[in-house]
Amino acid sequence: MTWLYLGLAILLEVSGTTCMKLSQGFTKLVPSVLLFVFYSLSMGMLTLALKRIDVSVAYAVWSGVGTALIATIGVLWFKEPATALKLISIGLIIIGVVGLNLSGGAH
Repeated sequence: MTWLYLGLAILLEVSGTTCMKLSQGFTKLVPSVLLFVFYSLSMGMLTLALKRIDVSVAYAVWSGVGTALIATIGVLWFKEPATALKLISIGLIIIGVVGLNLSGGAH
């Protein structure tokens, strides 16, 4: 269940970041409000995940997977350029997250 909380925290954080882009500098009401809702819920889920996962692993996975997902959304949805360096960097983030998971971060 703890990893489910972390997964939800990641998805909610990515949703908040996407709403940040969609809010166009807080000029759009609905995405602006959703930004705060999603980030608040993400912090709540991350807090629940930290009950059983080491903070070093949980935060690294949360931020790393979130970064990789939002970069992917940027390329696919917001039509940002998919440069070779960007794709390699996303791959390195994923490798790092896998490495952290293999390190046995649950207690």
